Order: sequence, then structure tokens, then C-alpha cells
Amino acid sequence: MASGAEEPTYDFVDHDIIAKFARLNVRPRGLAAGNFTGLHRSSHHGASVEFAEYRKYVPGDDTRRIDWRVYAKSDRFYLKEFEADTNLRCYLVLDCSGSMTFASGGMSKFDYARRLAATLAHLLVHQADHVGALCFNDQVVHDIPPRGNPAHLRFIYDTIDRVKPRGKTDMVEILHGLAERLSQRAMVVLFSDFFVDIDPLISCFEHMRHRKQDLVAFHLLDRQETEFEFDRPIRFQDLEGSGALMTEPAAIQRDYRIAVDNFLSAMRYGCRQHNVDYQLTMTSEPTETALTNFLLSRARRRR
Repeated sequence: MASGAEEPTYDFVDHDIIAKFARLNVRPRGLAAGNFTGLHRSSHHGASVEFAEYRKYVPGDDTRRIDWRVYAKSDRFYLKEFEADTNLRCYLVLDCSGSMTFASGGMSKFDYARRLAATLAHLLVHQADHVGALCFNDQVVHDIPPRGNPAHLRFIYDTIDRVKPRGKTDMVEILHGLAERLSQRAMVVLFSDFFVDIDPLISCFEHMRHRKQDLVAFHLLDRQETEFEFDRPIRFQDLEGSGALMTEPAAIQRDYRIAVDNFLSAMRYGCRQHNVDYQLTMTSEPTETALTNFLLSRARRRR
């Protein structure tokens, strides 16, 4: 008898780290929408089959849940979702613009983001919650609705394995669109270097929190992006455009560091003002440490 196909392997899935975190839970802040059978308190009481929202059909969904009347009107497949189906929803939102490819040595910011996202996705699915993923640059590249079965986890892994970071970012527009689309409370976890204008970005965070989303921002930076420790003239290439700049680092290092400190201070203040769970993370830091800090901080808040 022929053996089954081999399990695919992903270089961003660290099974040793997953095993270490197996006893830790990803905790939402406040009440979670849905009728939970697992770890979390629900904002709804008792069993419910009340209609919640429509979402687009994706391959693998149960075709019995397609609303054929909507199809007759729109010629598109949509599924009905109900309160009892929602549970905790988590959207893992990955910035896949060109700047995320930067690495002064070791892991790029995007590879680091994939490792964090893959571990969180595994933990969420195995604690009976629903997880989806959204990858974007100047547009939405992939949009995977939240589901809660192991096959769906494999679909997320396959998707982020194929993503190639490139191009510019339109984070502000993407996040405003996501905030409008989320009709129920969810945990939204952002993985980005947040290289956009700070005021419009904080406006996105305010929008998310106004919609009662539990927002987490993993701010991923390479140590060289904060320290700027270059010792000779160097040519800097814009990873999200075609521009380049030849400069003497020693001449601009002080002003550069002041600008970075101001940017980080504005990020911290804006996140604190709008109750965003802000996680500044250097890619030189082990992903295990970043996840430990995040999960333990969530557990402390719950207590």
C-alpha cells in the first residue's frame, strides 16, 4: 500500500517553541463575541443561532451554508455566519511591503513576523478559537477569513509561505477598511515596521478601538534601524521605491537617532492613548522572548 503524502515543512514554524507554549493561552482583553466552548467569557449568554454577518465563500467552506438568494441577486457566493459560529476571532495582519525585507544580519523583519504569526495561529486554533490572516502591501494580497480547524491552519501556513514582500504600503487605507468590515469584536494582531506617517496611523488605531477591537501592534525593527551604527559612507536604497541616497552616516547619526526616538515616542503615546497593546520588538531578539513577553503580559492583565 502506498504511503500518504509527506507533511509539508515550513521554515517559519518552530515546533520547539510551539511545544514550550503549549500550556499558555492567548487571552483577549474584555469580553469576546460569540458562544464560547473553550477558554473565554462570551458577551452573549446561552446557545444562539442568531444571524451575525455574511462573508465571502472560500474553497473548503461548507457549501450547505451558501445563501442562494444572495447568489441569485449578486452572482457571488456568500456564507451566513451566526453568533454561535463566531467564538474568539483573531486576524493576523502581516505587512508584506518592501521595507519588511530588511535585515542587517540574520532574520528579515518579514521572516520574523511570519514566525510570530505562525506560532500564534497554532496556539489559537489549538485552544478552540478562530484565526484568519490578512497580508497587504499597497493592496490586500491575501485575505483568509477566520476558521478554527487544523486544516485551516495548514491553509494559513501555505499562504504566508508563498508571500513575497515587495512594493509600497498603503497601511492606513487597509486598516481603515478592515475596521469597517469587522462587525463583531475580534483580536487584531498587526506585524509591521509601521513606516508610515504617524498621525494617520494613530487615526487607524483610534478607528479600530472605536469599533471595540482588541488591537495588538508588534512593531518590528532591525537594530540598525534604531542605532544607525554605520562606520563608512554608504548608499541607502529605498526598499519601497526606486530612490537611493549616498551619505556619510557619522554626519547624520545624531539627527537620525533623535528622529527615530521621536517616532517611537509618538507610537507609544498614540497606542497608550487608544489602549493598543504595543509590543516594540527587535529582530535580534529571539522570537521565543517576544512571544513570552506578549503572552505573559496578557495573562497579567486578565488577573
